[in-house]
Parts: sequence; C-alpha cells; structure tokens
Amino acid sequence: MQNGGRGSNTSLFIRGTNNAQSLVLIDGQRTGSVSSGGASLQYLNIEQIERVEVLRGSRSALYGADAIGGVVQIFTRRDQGEGVHPYLRIAGGSQGTWERSLGVSGGDQQTRYSLNTSLEETAGIDRTGPSWASDADHDAYRNRAFSFNLNHRFNDDLQIGLSALDQRGKSEYDNPYGRWDDSTFTSFPAKPYSDYSLSSLSAFVDARLSESWNSRLEIGHGEDKLEDRDKLFAGTDAFNSYRNSAAWLNNLDLGNGHGLLLGADYQKDKLQSSTAYSEESRWNQAGFIQHSYRGEHFSTELGLRHDKNQQFGSENTWNAALTVPLNRVNDVVLSYAEGFRVPTFNDLYGPASWGANPDLNPEKSKSYELQWRSQLAEKTRLEASIYRTDVRDLIAYVWNSSTFVGRNYNVDTARINGFEASLQHELLGWQTTLGVSLIDPRDRDSGHTLQRRAKRTLNLDIDRNFGAFGIGASWQLVSRSFDDPANNREIAGYGVLDLRGSWQASQELGFDLKLNNLLDKGYSRVLYQNAENSQYYGYREQPLSLMLGMTWTPNL
Repeated sequence: MQNGGRGSNTSLFIRGTNNAQSLVLIDGQRTGSVSSGGASLQYLNIEQIERVEVLRGSRSALYGADAIGGVVQIFTRRDQGEGVHPYLRIAGGSQGTWERSLGVSGGDQQTRYSLNTSLEETAGIDRTGPSWASDADHDAYRNRAFSFNLNHRFNDDLQIGLSALDQRGKSEYDNPYGRWDDSTFTSFPAKPYSDYSLSSLSAFVDARLSESWNSRLEIGHGEDKLEDRDKLFAGTDAFNSYRNSAAWLNNLDLGNGHGLLLGADYQKDKLQSSTAYSEESRWNQAGFIQHSYRGEHFSTELGLRHDKNQQFGSENTWNAALTVPLNRVNDVVLSYAEGFRVPTFNDLYGPASWGANPDLNPEKSKSYELQWRSQLAEKTRLEASIYRTDVRDLIAYVWNSSTFVGRNYNVDTARINGFEASLQHELLGWQTTLGVSLIDPRDRDSGHTLQRRAKRTLNLDIDRNFGAFGIGASWQLVSRSFDDPANNREIAGYGVLDLRGSWQASQELGFDLKLNNLLDKGYSRVLYQNAENSQYYGYREQPLSLMLGMTWTPNL
C-alpha cells in the first residue's frame, strides 16, 4: 500500500496484519529498517527483480521474528542460460518518468553470472491537496540500482555463490504537518526530501555431504540508510540500519517419505542515528527443526524454533500441518502456526516524545487455517482458505491531545478472521486470475476495526497473446477502511483499472505499453491532517499515466 505515487511510503498488510508483521527477504537475507521496522519497498527498483514469492500466514517457526502475516521473498535477476545474454530497456511516460536498464548474464555449466544496472527518474505528482503552499509542487523521485549474482559449481556435490544489490537515490515528499517546534507547539511550512541507500551482500556454500544429507552455509550483510533533509531548514536527520547475519541449513532425507530440516541462525542489528536512542544494537540467535512426511494417504509437517534475544530472552514457536488428498485433484490442508514480533528500536529505545516505551512486550500470535486446493479442470485451478489469527500484546500508538505527546502501548488482544480464494482459468486463450479476500480484523478490547485494513478486496487479471501481440488488464476493487484506531476517520473505497499491451517485433526487439488508472480515479489509502484547519484529507495516488517501453535482447 503506497501513500502518494513512486517513492512514497509503502506498506504490506498481508492477511490483515500490519507492515512490521511481515518479513521481507532479498536473496534470502532480511531487509528493512531496524528503527521503524518493515522493509523500504518504495525504494526497490523492479528492473533488478526477477521474481517475487509470497508465503501467506505465520512462518516464525522457520524464519523467526516478524513473520506473523507472511514472508515475501524477492529474488534479484539471475542468469538466462549458457552463453552471453545482454539486454537493454528504455521506457518513458507521464509525469516526466524515465526508466533505463542495462545488463548481461550467462556462463557455462560450471559458472553462471548476472550483472545489471538501472536508473529510474520521475517528476512525480503533487501528493497532497489542501496544505502548506510549500507542498503545492510535484514530488520527484530518483533511483540508481545495481545487482550482481555469481554461482560456481565445482562438481555435482559442491557449489558457491555471491549476490549483491545496491539501490540509492532521492525522494521528495510533502509534509502537511509541517516542521514542529516543541517550544512553541506550532508548526511551519517545509519542503522535505530523503537521500536513501539500500544494499545487501550475501554468499553461500552448498554441499551434498552424502546421498541423504545436504548442507548450506549462508552469510549476509545489509544496510538501510536514510537521511531526511529539508530545503527550508538546515540540518539532517539520519537513520542508518546495519544488519549482519549467518545461517546454517541442513536437509536430511530419512527415507520412506520422511525428511528433516535442521538449522541455526544468528543476526545482529545496529542503528546509527542523529537522534539519541537508549540502545543502538541487539542480537538474536536461534535454532530450529522441522520434520516432514509425504505419504500416499496423508502428509505432515511439524516444526519448532527456539530464539534467544539479547533483550527479551527466549521464545519458542511451533508450526504443524496435515494434508489429506481427497482424490487425485483435491487436497485439504489443516495447519497451526505461532508467530512473534520484537518491538523496533523506535518502539522501545527512541525519544519519549515519539512514543517510545521501554516496557513494551513482544507481539505473539497463533494462527489456524483450513485450505482447499483443487484442480477443477485441466485449465482451472482453485485455492481457498479460511483462517484466524489471534495476536496478543499488539503494539499500537495513542495520541494525547491535551499533552501533545503520544505513547506506544500493548493492546491486550486482537483477532483477524479471514477468507481468501484464488481462481485461475483459461477460456478461449484468455488467461484469467481472480483473487478475493474478506477479512475482519478487530481490536478485541474496543471492538474497533484495526486501522487501514480494508475488509474486502478483489483483483482480476486477464491476459491473451495473439501471435507477436499481447494484451491484458488488471482491475482492483478495495472497500473502505479507517485511518485511526477509534474508527472516526473513514478512508473511502476505490476501484482502479489498468491496461497493458506488448509487441514482439522481432526475436531481439520488443515493445510494451502500460496505461495505469485508465479511468483517472482519484483515491487515497492514507489520510493526513491539515496543519491550518485541522481537517483530514487523503494523500493523492497515481492518476492516469502512460508508459511506453522498448527492450532489446541481441543474440550474440
């Protein structure tokens, strides 16, 4: 969920959980800010991404903290097979937007590589309506990115690999709250922007030690740097996150359908900031085990993870799943999973004026799910799930209007009931995917709906190829939500229609066209308060926009 076009803050709300309750991995390494929590998805350039995989539901028994709502795994570009495969892409469109990317990949049976670079620029849009005069401009965004992957196989039993990703640039944004003066309790106009840098570096050694034992050792280093500046004021607010990690994974084939995953991992987070924090580093170490069985009449999974955190001590999380095939094309899956989230540095160690509370407890969850997977026909696939997630000690924020100070606190209990389904179908050459999600996320103490969660969403994607030509459309419908915990400020629902087309002019040259928000729907996902009249308005999302691109992949 974005709040204002390219480069604006982007959040994940998987299955009704909040942004910090979903874990994001890039090439297997955790990413995100240790100060605010959550991944800086708004700064990821899609040209550096090969694919994205989403695991819905709690996965803390395998991945540890933050995986309450799910896990998003992002994989950077990989090799395209043996030989040398260069590519060049240029695209331009509305709001002065330009996308440029260049790369080469290839190798042989032993060594594979991929090297890619890109530059994205846009003049942006004016994200706010009524606000300071200083906000009445377009908010530009710039992203320079680089990625590199190298794999070498010594023999059938041993390989090593290296991955690197670096993205940095500048993002302008509006600040309708203005720059706040604590001494006078007044605010002033501002023209803020951020200089950002995201990078990750990882390496692995993968060895098949025997016919039944595969072992993998991974190490990684990640950085999430953010410097907030203002064209009308001097000074810089810096929030730089550093993360070192190591993991050892062992897959054992025990025979007769039984398998065992054994692992251990270590992580150390460090924060360097221009703002004083009571603590600036902490570590976490963990061990986990998961048994799996694949049989003719049923399959099972049972896992346990033990975490030891420098501040919060030990935490155990479990997961279990039973899969029963009703027949050749229908499976039923019953699962249970536990999760937890450790409070961020802002939650615990930041200034009291920001709401920091050193007495916060970690969030803990229990999830129950019943899933049906069915191959309804040769070209029709259906997956449907009913689930419930209970969260204890949910971290929330309350503002005291009389003291002008907010504070983080633990909600006793929150619960999320949900249903989701995905239907994939091919009809007369049209590839169609329909997704629907119905959720009821509530604070069980107050009975209020959790903020910024839409109860109903629907997504429809339709695509078809006509020889060298391809066309497609995406339609998204989102119901209303609330911007505040008390459910006093409503965010209206919306519907957005996108169109796309492509033409493969030759084996080496292709063109693509995108029309986003075809009906020029004005909508918002987040509200802001006008500093002068105290009224609430919505951040503007991307209006009707067009992008025309060309991709050249010469054969060498």
